[in-house]
Amino acid sequence: MKTISDIKITGIIPARYGSTRFPGKPLALLGDKTLIRRVYEQSSLALKEVYVATDDKRIIDAVNSFGGKAIMTSTTHRSGTDRCAEAVISIEKITGKPVDVIINIQGDEPFIQPEHIRLLASCFYDPSVEIATIIRKVSPDEDLFDPNHPKVVINIKSDAIYFSRSVIPYFRDAEKNEWSSRHTYFKHIGIYGYRKESLLKITSLNPGSLEIAESLEQNRWIENGYTIRTAVADWKSISIDTPEDLETARRFLEKYYPEQKSNS
Repeated sequence: MKTISDIKITGIIPARYGSTRFPGKPLALLGDKTLIRRVYEQSSLALKEVYVATDDKRIIDAVNSFGGKAIMTSTTHRSGTDRCAEAVISIEKITGKPVDVIINIQGDEPFIQPEHIRLLASCFYDPSVEIATIIRKVSPDEDLFDPNHPKVVINIKSDAIYFSRSVIPYFRDAEKNEWSSRHTYFKHIGIYGYRKESLLKITSLNPGSLEIAESLEQNRWIENGYTIRTAVADWKSISIDTPEDLETARRFLEKYYPEQKSNS
């Protein structure tokens, strides 16, 4: 049996060029670096081995230009999870070494903190963990009802029971504006870890009714009997989904990291 020190953990950053809301997003500049470079460098502070998995040569060339490693993958993948599954097979062929755990890092999180990646990776020190993800507590002043921010309920082992765009649980005996002060709610952060065998199996599953209803792929895994371990983090970050988000991130960069502001 492998010990903690024997576990081979590889970070993979799925990166599509053809985003509907923000075409070419991975190569957009944030200060003096592209988004994909910022994510790669932050991830490399936590993991010894990191790859970008993409469907576009322009992204491959950009990653190679700053000394990173990138893998070309299919243009037909439905999700970053599917892209990671193809990429890990290629990585094993290139390196000649098996990968035990894959950390799927969002390519639109330029301010991701290394400690959050380490926290997720540490879930796999428990040999029973198949899949893991990060969640965070909802503060009383947040919009609990935004369907763009999936919620999750967990059991006493910190395994996810269900993910929903609706608020779960429904707090029957309180007004809705009191819910988050009367109960601990959790929002899901879209960074995953998987054991390789589990990753290859879940990407071969057909979408189930729960996934289709919520448009949340993790419900497919639960519906098929997989467990998802969660770790709670104090997550403060800025995701880049649109050009407007990029402007928000630029203001954040200028305020907190003025030395990295581009002069162009």
